[in-house]
Amino acid sequence: MAALELERRQYEFDVRAATADDGSKIITGRPIVYNSRTDIGKIYEEVILPGALSGTDLRDVRFLVNHDRQMIPLARSRRNNGNSTMQFSVDDQGLRLDWVKLDVENNTTSRALYSAVDRGDISGMSFTFSVRGQKWSRLDTDYPLREITDIASIVEVSAVTFPAYDATEIYARSEGALESARQLVETARQTRAKPLESELELLKQKTRTMILGGF
Repeated sequence: MAALELERRQYEFDVRAATADDGSKIITGRPIVYNSRTDIGKIYEEVILPGALSGTDLRDVRFLVNHDRQMIPLARSRRNNGNSTMQFSVDDQGLRLDWVKLDVENNTTSRALYSAVDRGDISGMSFTFSVRGQKWSRLDTDYPLREITDIASIVEVSAVTFPAYDATEIYARSEGALESARQLVETARQTRAKPLESELELLKQKTRTMILGGF
């Protein structure tokens, strides 16, 4: 089975800095919100439906800043257990980032991030994920709707300096991202067209049979 393509979304959401009961510095937030409609580069509209996270693989998720994979992760969730330095929970609203424990004493990037979130200079989050289930509608229009029903995995969550302007608009920055969005819509349209073509061919065959049979 081919590997699922990774996608990325980033939003302006409530990200907070806090101090845990044990004195450690943490940040919290919500990377994924159900039923929040998002504009994908003015190419299509997207919404993650309730239940899409019920079977999501959260076994190994890293926490970064601005998706910089060249830097050391600031935290990591391994099987989402209590021994990890990051922990999630899935509820009826979506995915909640319960806490990211930042090593502000030994890691200057962690210290700078905590300060930036605490001051409100960083207020957005982003996640990298793969999709296992989806539904498309309005494919005969210039603005289709994609409903994500099953997120297969989340591999990375980031605090981002330049998030989308709000929870309903993605901030498309590159032609590559826009082209990927266009290809996704085109694939959905082609997939929808194939069953229609098959049904048309079947109807033609039935018509020929009826004519040849004298009906």
